[in-house]
Amino acid sequence: MSATPAESIDARPALTSLSEEEEMFQASFREFAEGEVRPRVDDMEKAGKLDPELIKQCFEIGLMAIETPEEYGGAGSSFFNAILAIEELARVDASTAVFVDVQNTLVTNALIKWANEDLKKKYLPQMAESKVGAYALSEAGSGSDAFALKTRAEDKGDYFELTGQKLWITNGNEAEIFVLFATIDPDAGYKGITAFIVEKDFEGFTVGEKEDKLGIRASSTTELILDGCKVPKENVLGEIGKGYKVSIETLNEGRIGIAAQMVGIAQGAYEAALDYANEREQFGRPISKFQGLQFQLAEMAVEIEAARLLTYNAARLKDEGKPFLKEAAICKLYTSRVAEQVSSKAIEVFGGYGYVKDYPVEKFWRDSKIGAIYEGTSNMQLQTIAKMITK
Repeated sequence: MSATPAESIDARPALTSLSEEEEMFQASFREFAEGEVRPRVDDMEKAGKLDPELIKQCFEIGLMAIETPEEYGGAGSSFFNAILAIEELARVDASTAVFVDVQNTLVTNALIKWANEDLKKKYLPQMAESKVGAYALSEAGSGSDAFALKTRAEDKGDYFELTGQKLWITNGNEAEIFVLFATIDPDAGYKGITAFIVEKDFEGFTVGEKEDKLGIRASSTTELILDGCKVPKENVLGEIGKGYKVSIETLNEGRIGIAAQMVGIAQGAYEAALDYANEREQFGRPISKFQGLQFQLAEMAVEIEAARLLTYNAARLKDEGKPFLKEAAICKLYTSRVAEQVSSKAIEVFGGYGYVKDYPVEKFWRDSKIGAIYEGTSNMQLQTIAKMITK
């Protein structure tokens, strides 16, 4: 049973910071989430994969190329609108949200900023029309220490030969285009890391097993195996040895996308709890009439609004070309905490029903946990914030 929007109480006050155009974008994203995503959530959760028809629709309505310039087939919109889309999708289903998130805030962003014109003309139209992207940085021994890469790239003259293994790759099963990181010189440390654009059908490239996860179960998280994978030299993204810059700058933007996911999860859990509290009666009246529960719902609303505004602020700064590293870390850290706390409290509001899969809130909680882990753990965000405020 999926959550339905709260109607009896204004569960989400209007934000005056949204322009008329942004409100229209937000409304269209919500309509899509309610009309096309929500009816599929339960089946996708049970199957452990996204509905292919839903993936097709994400391309058809422009969700997969929000920032991509119109000349490459995209919507030519803003990073902020991408954040609105991710939030609205996560409010209904976090797996669909992260699918769209990775495409926009990581892969497309990396190509727009770092690809030369030939690569943009080749890959951005494909990703706007039908091809899914994935971002391949993590390995078994390089998680928080992202630059301890073992995947090697050897210069073979006309091409690079990549050998190694990647883990925890979101969109791994659906993707056909990968932004993948390997080192050309292990002795050079992070200065040897290079970013490549790798296609799924390149010789020596294989998608491995899908992880059996606690949450975001319909989102594919896979390993990648590179066994002498041949990558043309023209598919270097940015410059040789500058992959660390591509990675750092792209992930800074991606963290705002994760924050938007967490805000959406918290909002969805809160709305479900609010609806239930208005319907469930004990001692002759709805449980929402008891002050103890009212205070809990009020605390949830406050935390969500604070998380949302932190996220929106970071997205605004990014669009305006202003520094946003600290703000991205803050919103990623804070929203992951809020999503987990609010969804946990929502389970308690439902009582015993909250603990079973027939009701929506246990899924929101399971989906929330990854927010403190991927694209930089909470400890790594604290480290970043600490460095920024003490330098």
